[in-house]
Amino acid sequence: MKKLKICVYAISKNESSFVSRWVESMKEADEIYVLDTGSQDDTVEKLERLGVHVIQKEIVPWRFDVARNESLKMVPEDTDICVCTDLDELFDEGWRDVLENLWLSQSITRLRYLYHWSFDEYGNPATTFHINKIHSRVGYIWKHPVHEVLEPENSFFETEVITNEIVLNHYPDKNKSRGSYLPLLEMSILEDPDDDRNMHYLGREYMFYGKWNEAITTLHRHLNLPKATWKDERCASMRFLARCYAYQGFYEEAELWYQKAMKEAPYLREGYLEMAFLKYTLKEYKEAYQYVQDALLILERSSSYINEPFAWDYHVYDLLSILCFQLHYENESLMYAKKAFDMNPNDLRLQKNVEVIQNFLENKKSI
Repeated sequence: MKKLKICVYAISKNESSFVSRWVESMKEADEIYVLDTGSQDDTVEKLERLGVHVIQKEIVPWRFDVARNESLKMVPEDTDICVCTDLDELFDEGWRDVLENLWLSQSITRLRYLYHWSFDEYGNPATTFHINKIHSRVGYIWKHPVHEVLEPENSFFETEVITNEIVLNHYPDKNKSRGSYLPLLEMSILEDPDDDRNMHYLGREYMFYGKWNEAITTLHRHLNLPKATWKDERCASMRFLARCYAYQGFYEEAELWYQKAMKEAPYLREGYLEMAFLKYTLKEYKEAYQYVQDALLILERSSSYINEPFAWDYHVYDLLSILCFQLHYENESLMYAKKAFDMNPNDLRLQKNVEVIQNFLENKKSI
């Protein structure tokens, strides 16, 4: 079998604590290339000591796409497959063999594979979707200042294949600031006001910062863009609009947008669950209970980045337990309380809920 040349490339800045485990995970490649953009710790020294090719270059003004493209330039032109990762990401072992077999058996220029973006406290994947940062050496360029994407250059015709056999895991530095994202997203939209993906991200970022009016305006702009046709993302923008209105106390508007979100993507749990939480806040317990039951009818979790852990973890059963208790379905409440606690056994509040409901039922029997 022909052996392909596979190279990993990345950007880094002050990531000394990640170097050893990242290189260990990436060493299945033939070569590893890193563009360091200004580390002040020993990141560069550690990388070089482990055999990584490193170039130092500051990107001013900072843009992720420029940095990615500079790092890609480091990869030799005779490379067959480029693998772009960050230093806080690790592959499951054996990824190279799978990649090489796929590349040799099919006509591929780009691969889409599983990405565990976050994990719960027990190490189980919380948010999982597919990403596509493995690609041929020629024909691609990174675009956008932040939330950068790899796009085919000019008239290059790409062929993408999806696999679940390659898994990349994300273990981020939670102390690292993402404060630069908002101005970079604003810059991105100034450069390309028709880009639906980053318009959605910008609206979401405004929401994260509590800039409700800016978020509402931007999310409406996203929904009105001709290219904004992906229902999952449209549904998320509608949910975010609902959150913005709810945070300001405009509950009728919030309900309206949750209804639109559920209609837009009835196959996603998130809209139903968020409506249930809103109804619970408004003490409309019967309606909230029904929305959770509707959510539980959806058994398949989306493989896109839109899926959110709260729709699939203990929160669902925790809410159901509380609602059942309010509606005097105490036995059902205990069942859901136990299920929530089983899913998150380190949560003392969930443990207390089980005890409170059990005591209530025992006292009720004794009366």
